[in-house]
Amino acid sequence: MATNPYISQKNRSEQSLYEDLIIESIKFYGQDVYYLPREIVEKEDIFLDSIQSQFGDAYKVEVYIENAEGFDGEGDIFTKFGIEIRDQATFVIARRRWRELVGDRLADAQFRPREGDVIYLPLSESLFQVMKVETETPFYQLSQLPTFRMQCELFEFSDEDFDTGIPDIDNVEVEGAFQYELQMPPRVADDESYYLVGEDVQQVFDDYILNGEVTSWNSDTRMLKIAHTGATDGKYHEWATDRPVVGPNASMTPVSQDEGVNEIQVDAQNKIFNDWEGDFLDFSESNPFGDII
Repeated sequence: MATNPYISQKNRSEQSLYEDLIIESIKFYGQDVYYLPREIVEKEDIFLDSIQSQFGDAYKVEVYIENAEGFDGEGDIFTKFGIEIRDQATFVIARRRWRELVGDRLADAQFRPREGDVIYLPLSESLFQVMKVETETPFYQLSQLPTFRMQCELFEFSDEDFDTGIPDIDNVEVEGAFQYELQMPPRVADDESYYLVGEDVQQVFDDYILNGEVTSWNSDTRMLKIAHTGATDGKYHEWATDRPVVGPNASMTPVSQDEGVNEIQVDAQNKIFNDWEGDFLDFSESNPFGDII
């Protein structure tokens, strides 16, 4: 028997009311987050993998967090290299609000959230990467699809460039990026040169130009930190101490250089474990885990 021709589930007024109620419920019980669209700067030609990406915009939106009793996933995993956190979360956003606050503001007018984009949750001060987007949940209630359901995992920093203008978000780059420390000469009289966090600097060589981004500049200690180092010839090069580091407002020649500075390693868990286990394990033995010989 066919459905009743006098009753329609496609009544626009009822659909709008249903959508309005969902939006209002998310505003009541949801959380404000920032949605960061991923911008691909460079792509690998063979497998089309993303080599370098950046996050230049952050859009504030309201979402409902389905995790009522805490984050999903495997939680905290202890390994010999430290603690690995594998939290997962599911965020629900109304389609109409997505279009108004994010989709219509993007250059390509995104139809939906994309896998690979990032969500910053101020509640836990953490970043989550969108792994999968469900577009048909709930399934055609009143013959429409009013929400997007984003399944996310805790974001793992991989030298992405964060320039959103929101300190709490951009700080992940300062803490996690591979950086160089360049000690600049002492300040001389009437010298007003300075570097700004986020600006690009470069060193010019005969065959290439070395580029990087300033992550920190201390005018008192004259210490400059640079991340995202790359050369125009595509090869690995280090910052030199025989030519100036040129920025929009400064041009100074370093007196020393320290490579491989990573702020997150200062409190690395593996060092804590190593110091702790040293109290009862003698690694001078050939086999500290075997039987006593």
